[in-house]
Amino acid sequence: MDVSDEDLAEAAAAGDRAAFALLLDRVYDRVFRLAFRLTGARAEAEDLTQDICAALPAKLAGYRGGARLSTWLYRVVVNAAHDRRRRHATRARAAAGWGDWERARQAALSEAAERSDWLLRAMAALPDDLRDTLALVLDGVSHAEAGAVLGVAEGTISWRVAEARKRLRAMKEAEA
Repeated sequence: MDVSDEDLAEAAAAGDRAAFALLLDRVYDRVFRLAFRLTGARAEAEDLTQDICAALPAKLAGYRGGARLSTWLYRVVVNAAHDRRRRHATRARAAAGWGDWERARQAALSEAAERSDWLLRAMAALPDDLRDTLALVLDGVSHAEAGAVLGVAEGTISWRVAEARKRLRAMKEAEA
């Protein structure tokens, strides 16, 4: 006795495991071929086919028998392929956005590191008193506190900072 795919689908939807196994055996290659044509990649088609087969028991409950099972099944495969492409496109857009952000962040970090390296090299060229003063002020020490640490007046610290800035600016302009 030859049982139709439609009859097997109805029995499988009702919970008949043997009917589902036989139905899967009959349709698996067709599902894979269509998935392969839709995706263009063997690995992607295999994944898609496995996903469809795993979801098929639940989907069969929605099969009404108004059309041939093969027509309904092809629609399931096409919809699954479309869903997969949409998910991939969404992930790709998200990854591209993340990549742009990360590249900008890395560029900013690199630029900050270059500025910091330049400042360290340039400060090494300053006289000791200007370098010491600038190092304290760059660490967030107030002019009054820097004066106390270095044993000079607060006004002297302000002059040294201004002088250090003037010399650093001249070094930068000379490099450009």
